[in-house]
Amino acid sequence: MAPTPPSATPDTVLVVDFGAQYAQLIARRVREARVYSEIVPSTMPVSEILAKNPKAIILSGGPSSVYAENAPSLDRALFEAGVPVFGMCYGFQLMAQALGGTVDNTGSREYGRTDLSVSKPSSTLFEGTPAEQQVWMSHGDACSAAPEGFTVTASTSMVPVAAFENDELKLYGVQHHPEVMHSTYGQQVLEHFLYRGAGLAPSWTTTSIVDEQVEAIRERVGGKRAICGLSGGVDSAVAAALVNKAIGSQLTCVYVDHGLMRKGETEQVEKDFVAATGAQLRIVDASERFLDALAGVSDPEQKRKIIGREFIRVFEQAQAELVAEADEAGEDVAFLVQGTLYPDVVESGGGTGTANIKSHHNVGGLPEDIEFELIEPLRKLFKDEVRMVGQEVGLPDNIVQRQPFPGPGLGIRIVGEVTRERLDILREADAIAREELTAAGLDRDIWQCPVVLLADVRSVGVQGDGRTYGHPIVLRPVSSEDAMTADWSRLPYDVLARISTRITNEVSEVNRVTLDITSKPPGTIEWE
Repeated sequence: MAPTPPSATPDTVLVVDFGAQYAQLIARRVREARVYSEIVPSTMPVSEILAKNPKAIILSGGPSSVYAENAPSLDRALFEAGVPVFGMCYGFQLMAQALGGTVDNTGSREYGRTDLSVSKPSSTLFEGTPAEQQVWMSHGDACSAAPEGFTVTASTSMVPVAAFENDELKLYGVQHHPEVMHSTYGQQVLEHFLYRGAGLAPSWTTTSIVDEQVEAIRERVGGKRAICGLSGGVDSAVAAALVNKAIGSQLTCVYVDHGLMRKGETEQVEKDFVAATGAQLRIVDASERFLDALAGVSDPEQKRKIIGREFIRVFEQAQAELVAEADEAGEDVAFLVQGTLYPDVVESGGGTGTANIKSHHNVGGLPEDIEFELIEPLRKLFKDEVRMVGQEVGLPDNIVQRQPFPGPGLGIRIVGEVTRERLDILREADAIAREELTAAGLDRDIWQCPVVLLADVRSVGVQGDGRTYGHPIVLRPVSSEDAMTADWSRLPYDVLARISTRITNEVSEVNRVTLDITSKPPGTIEWE
């Protein structure tokens, strides 16, 4: 499989991840300041970090003590490279320790909201913020002496050095977490580092993203042709619209109806996407092929890989047909467009040193013998950024604001073997849930609401005058900004009641509706 070559890279801030639960949030906050950011693992050698030519570096927090055995460390050379660095929490303590400051393992702890006293209100980080402000702390060790040449700019009742700055070396640090909303002026402090400390301009916008990608795609594709797997979801629709803007009629979108879609989706894709973009679209009915391949399979990872494999094989058939049709013109269909997002890359272990949480059919599940070169124009974006790009390229709200839906479709929302009967059950239950959420005006209030069929589980019920033995349905409404973390949505009881009543009345095979109230972490958004 040919790797996706890098596109034109804007000024980049690297977030070095020391195992923080907030590393992705830091990267998002930097992007909210209209500066591009990426996450790299703390295990990456400093030489490789600097080889990425970052314009600034942020050191994340982490769960370790700097004194713990095998705690993540950092080469002092990073601070001597002339690149502006901002340490947060654990990253702040590593900086202090590496540069000759004192970090005490006192056992004194600060967790949660804490009052911060700013002693240098005109400093680079704190100018324009109050002398007393609330911040979010989460640490045991504390810095008691700043490195030589650094100015202490803030403290708390327990920590004498809660922030320090060295404008000459462009090195800055705070003990708290400015990236979380509980730090009242945290975003302002972060932006002060980016704009004033590192001298970066807020130039990374949806317009610049589109312009960079269009130029890079045109240059890469040249006179060849590309096909795009259109699922009907936001990611593939935006990826297709972006590539269509770059190469127009050289792109053919192929919608594979794998039989795992929700009710009415094939018809919606055919009507709405083509009307919005004018792109060429072919619909391939491959439902029998996918159902045959999934027969007897219950393992979720195996299901994902089978769906990914079959998806590509269908594309290869579509490619062969397109090549045959274009043979007289000597055209070459060489590229496959996919809507891979940055959370897909992170969760699949790409680029961050993290474990594989789950494979995605557009990242971890691709066969190694794929015959296409991949174009992944959204690979560096979070979901909300993808929506903004979609608006920039002219897609309507009913596509751009659609709730996320996984590439493997309902195949990973059936816990157990995927069969036509089970798909029909889930399709009807899912349609009811979506109808009621829309009627209640809740579509924008939740990130998504997976509806899950526990196909291998049955429960006793009473419907009419008789005893039933039906399937349970799980509602999984979640709130999130980018799917990296999520919390369960507190839907009104009357809405939940209507969904439950309608499903158990209208879907005869279901006699119980349950609500999943697990956050992410520890749970994932999808069940499989």
